[in-house]
Amino acid sequence: MSKVYFMEQKDASFNKLGKSALALLKTIETETGHKYLEKLPIKVHFGEKGNNTYMPPECYDAVIEYLKSKGVSPIYIETNVLYRGARTTAKSHLKLALEHGFNQIPIIFADGDIGTDYNEIEINKDYISKCKIGKAYQDYDQFIVMSHFKGHNAAGFGGALKQLAMGFAARGGKFAQHSGISPIVSAKKCIACGLCAEKCDFDAIHMDEVAIIDSEKCVGCAACIAVCPEAAIRNDWGGSNFLEKLAEYAYGASRGKDIIYISFLQNITADCDCMGQHMELIADNIGVLASKDPVALDCACLDLLQQSSRQSLFEKGRKTLAHAEKIGLGTNRYELVKY
Repeated sequence: MSKVYFMEQKDASFNKLGKSALALLKTIETETGHKYLEKLPIKVHFGEKGNNTYMPPECYDAVIEYLKSKGVSPIYIETNVLYRGARTTAKSHLKLALEHGFNQIPIIFADGDIGTDYNEIEINKDYISKCKIGKAYQDYDQFIVMSHFKGHNAAGFGGALKQLAMGFAARGGKFAQHSGISPIVSAKKCIACGLCAEKCDFDAIHMDEVAIIDSEKCVGCAACIAVCPEAAIRNDWGGSNFLEKLAEYAYGASRGKDIIYISFLQNITADCDCMGQHMELIADNIGVLASKDPVALDCACLDLLQQSSRQSLFEKGRKTLAHAEKIGLGTNRYELVKY
């Protein structure tokens, strides 16, 4: 059984939420004898362009200042997204992060300029044998993963596990979770410019009247999606066993790493912060939770939300929690320690 620490905060300001996150961080530090390394990445989500319900930088100020006071050098760490948008490349992603106020500390994009820099982590689980994790993650042994718990169309919910699975994965890793096939070329949009073939490191694309992707050679890095100037190449989102793959990538991302997880059960929407639009809140604010076990943490967040709302919200995500426990990532059995 894992411990999950909880501070109820229904109407708190973002600054107060940040102070609660720090209080829980200190609690874990005291109870586990946690020692910080000199450089410590904080995994966050900067919010998509047009979204206004992501957790803003004020939520992280208290933790950042505390770490600095202890002689630690915190940095933000993220990866680029698979779909086309403001967070597709490091350049535009950084611009958006700064526009959203995430300028307190340096920002690193672990998977490089277009999401193709990665290391393979061998896990040999039911659906994934090797995880493509953003290359810069190998430079650090310790992380703080801070998540906004909310809904997600495909995953049921997004929390600590999704921050690991999608947030640590390079573009090809994200692709592998969503599907097991090559990207799709739209003949109507493709102008046969050849840029995708030029940028393909695996000689998997050749040009005819339109770009042709050889599924036998394609490794699913999805670099072609990022560089196509006409958005003519897209992912097939219909992959099988996505929920289980999510758990397995979370396992690979956290393997051998010392991580503290903090989640904000606030600004709860039906879909995730990747949506570049205004979304209505669907439940009351609940509070801040923290744990060393991401499975227990997500389970506690889901339980508290369903108890508070008296609805079976995001129940789809239970499948990911069950598979995560099966493969040894964590446990769904937890003790909720209230403050």
